[in-house]
Amino acid sequence: MGPLPKRKLSKGRRDRRRSQDALDNLNLTQCSNCGEMRLPHTVCPKCGHYKGREVIVVSKEEKNK
Repeated sequence: MGPLPKRKLSKGRRDRRRSQDALDNLNLTQCSNCGEMRLPHTVCPKCGHYKGREVIVVSKEEKNK
């Protein structure tokens, strides 16, 4: 049998530890070129634009999906 706790942890200590487990919503912004939702400060995966210019060339097949 493995090690066991010497004393019971109170509900407050348990809940304070678990307070960090909550998931946060993603902070999404709208692409100024295509209107697709994307993460801020990243290249749009749909159209390949960032700050008004095309950074990544996206093929037409991927744009249509």
